[in-house]
Amino acid sequence: MRNRASVVIIENKRVGLIKRMKESNIYYVFPGGGIEDGETPEDGAKREALEELGVEVKVNDCMTEVNFNGTQYFFLADIIDGVFGTGQGEEYIDENRDRGIYLPVWVDLDKLSSIDVKPKEVAMKIQALFI
Repeated sequence: MRNRASVVIIENKRVGLIKRMKESNIYYVFPGGGIEDGETPEDGAKREALEELGVEVKVNDCMTEVNFNGTQYFFLADIIDGVFGTGQGEEYIDENRDRGIYLPVWVDLDKLSSIDVKPKEVAMKIQALFI
């Protein structure tokens, strides 16, 4: 079990997600990953946003926590620098990882319920709060 931190970035009625394509499966996740030793959940969320999306973020409130193989923290965040989609984390540059394709995308908030977003309860909470 490892605690995880993710960012929820909302701009122009869209949310930033990572589209995952692995074998024949297509699903979406919130940008984030494991919290490293000595790191706060907020610091982990900032690092993951930079690695996965190529953006620096201001981490705001923790909008929810999900208990699944540890605690997963989901922070509302605002982009303060960088270009969305230019991440250089190991998921993009390690060719030996063989864990499928990671693609940063913007998804319209009103489409969240019609795509496979993990975890679904976070996607539904975002729709309830922002639509």
